Parts: sequence; C-alpha cells; structure tokens
Amino acid sequence: MTHPETPRSPGRRRGGSVAVVGGRVLPMAGPPIDGGTVVVVDGVIRQVGRDVAVPSGVPVVDAAGRWVLPGFVDAHAHVGVAEEGEGWAGDDSNEMSGPVMAAVRALDAINIEDLGFRDALEGGVTSVVVKPGSGNPIGGQTVAIKTWGGRTVDEQVIKAAVSVKSALGENPKRVYHDRKELPSTRLGVARVIREAFVKARNYAEAREHAAREGRPIERDLTHEVLARVLAGELVWDQHTHRHDDIATAIRLAEEFGYRLVVNHGTDGAKLADLLAEKNIPVIFGPMISNRSKVELRDRGLEKIVDLAAAGVQVAITTDHPVVPIQFLVHQASIAVKAGLDRDVALAALTVNPARMLGLDDRVGALAPGLDGDVVVWSGDPLDLYARTERVFIGGREVYADGRVVERF
Repeated sequence: MTHPETPRSPGRRRGGSVAVVGGRVLPMAGPPIDGGTVVVVDGVIRQVGRDVAVPSGVPVVDAAGRWVLPGFVDAHAHVGVAEEGEGWAGDDSNEMSGPVMAAVRALDAINIEDLGFRDALEGGVTSVVVKPGSGNPIGGQTVAIKTWGGRTVDEQVIKAAVSVKSALGENPKRVYHDRKELPSTRLGVARVIREAFVKARNYAEAREHAAREGRPIERDLTHEVLARVLAGELVWDQHTHRHDDIATAIRLAEEFGYRLVVNHGTDGAKLADLLAEKNIPVIFGPMISNRSKVELRDRGLEKIVDLAAAGVQVAITTDHPVVPIQFLVHQASIAVKAGLDRDVALAALTVNPARMLGLDDRVGALAPGLDGDVVVWSGDPLDLYARTERVFIGGREVYADGRVVERF
C-alpha cells in the first residue's frame, strides 16, 4: 500500500564509474582478497575479485599497499538534525510538544550542510540512519541517507522510512516529570506506547473494513505510521540502556508483534542469552563517553563482547554528536582491545547495521549489485594510525587526500 505522507525512496541516482585495483579488499560478503579489484559502473558494483578485467573507459585507482572496504554504516546518529555549532537554532532532534510523535520525520529536518557530514567522510562513513532524539516515548520516523553527494537531502536518501524511534527509561521520564505530565514514570511511558499501538491496531482494522465497504475513512498520520510498524513494514528502534527497560522493550514487542531493534543496550549483557534466543539485534554504544546518567552506571566496553559472544547480532553507533561520527571506527578498535573479535567489529560497522535495518540490498558490503560505496584506507582501519585516503559514493569520488570534493 502506498502511504502518501511517506516519500518514496528515489532509488539510485546515476553514479560514477571506477576500478579500485591491487589492494587488500575486505568485501564483508566473503573472505579478504589480496591484490583484489572492485569495479563500479554507473554507481553500482559490477565485479569484486582477483584477476578481474577492468571495462574499457573505467578510471583506475591503484590501491596497492592499501586496504579497501565498503563504506561504514552508522545505524544511529543525529547528524543533520542536531547541527554542530548552531545551538538551539540547529537542534531539531526532538519535537517535544507531545509524547507520541510517530508522524514526524527526521527527513524533514536534515540540513546537509551540517559539519558532521564532512566529518563522516573523514571516518569512512558513507551511510547513516538519522533518528529523532529520545525525549519522547515515541519520537518519530528515521531515514537512511548517504553522507554526501546531493543538492538536497532527498538526493541522498537510501530509504525514506526505515523505522520508528521510541525511548524507554530516564529520558522521557525526566522530560515529562519536569512538566508534571504523562508520562512521568516508567509505568507511564509503557502505557503511552501501549495505548498508541492499541489505537493504531483499531485504526488499521477500521481502515480495512471501510475499504471493503468502499467508503473513505478520515486519515490519521500517527496511526498510519504505527500501523506500518505492526504490519512489519517499519522497524521499532528502541532507545534503552538498563536491563529492566530492555525487558520492557521485549515485553511490548511480543505483545504487539513488531520487529524490535535495541538501540544502545549498554546494560544488555545481563540479558544477552535472551536477546540471542529471541533474535533481537543491538545497536551498541556510544562507547567513548562518560557515565552521564544513572542508566549508564554499569556501562563498559566488555558488554559488547559479552553480547556478541552470546550470539547477539551487534552494530556500533556513535550517537553523533555524542561521539563525533568520524570516531565510529575507533570505537570498533577499542572494542577489539576489550576482546571483541576483529571480524565481528568490522561487521558491526558494515553488514550488520545494514542487515538489521533492511538496507543490505544497497549498502554494507562490496558485492555485485550493491551501491559503489568504496573506501580506500592507508592500512588496517582498526589500526589507530590508519586513515581514509579516498572515499567513493556511488562510484563518484567525494573525499581524497584529506579534502572533501564538492557536491555533484
């Protein structure tokens, strides 16, 4: 069903062509390839392998002695809606006029001139899922975009509606407690979410009944969006740190049958076996931050190690601007130092976030048919001394030698 309030993803723009040859290629969709080649034609990866013939007319980039990876994916950030250096004028992360804001869209607030997008290229991040903030029990719709290349944000969209952001725990409790409004407790937050889904379910049933009878029904944007969550069309991105809030997230998801992705999950190791059993992925982090609130008392780098060891699919987030987005890879590095398998750490920057949010048909790996988002590193990206040398989005060079190329 087409939902007029949700813009269609524009699909791939016509991209560029390039062949990156001779590097150590980590496709993430298969084993490493020494002396490998990645061929991108018209924005789409055509071939990946060794002894690959480069089509006539395709520019060649020599990556000998370099590492070649897919662009990283930050699955939870506020780049563009929480603009850096702009104060209140650039902060559009939370619409705080009510606790249920499913109808609002991060897409409508993104400023592609935010400095964070340039920083993303420096860190090899080519895709980001921009999310509303966590001040409300239901905060709004998220959007997946490329980090560079459009005249408007619409030209950078990968998927216009990925998920709905929701928050449990301290954040909504604090906001509404100060106002002396519902919800001012954890009990109230859960009630608000539960009531919103009951209304959405009733709306969906009434809409189907009206359609069978051939009569119109008054549209409600909030109910329509939540009905899409119930139908499995949108992921439920649940901000939650503490283990008891994670348990509430699971309880609500099982009550209403939607697809849950835990965001942050810094106390999730206490429920790692349960999360693994129920196949609930975790977008973990941010990791380079202090214990700024009670929920973070038990945070630690070893928690992502424990989650992964239990079989939980993990991604890593900066929660930009909490941690600057260019430091996404450094979080993976310190996770490896804490004991995370290095292959899991790289997957947590690439294939895992793409898979858990339904973006793996476009990004997250170097494989034929996917977008030509290719990053050339000076060495192993998990090495602190390695740096991004060249970044291609859709086969077009957007970053080289420490400088951002102008938008195309």
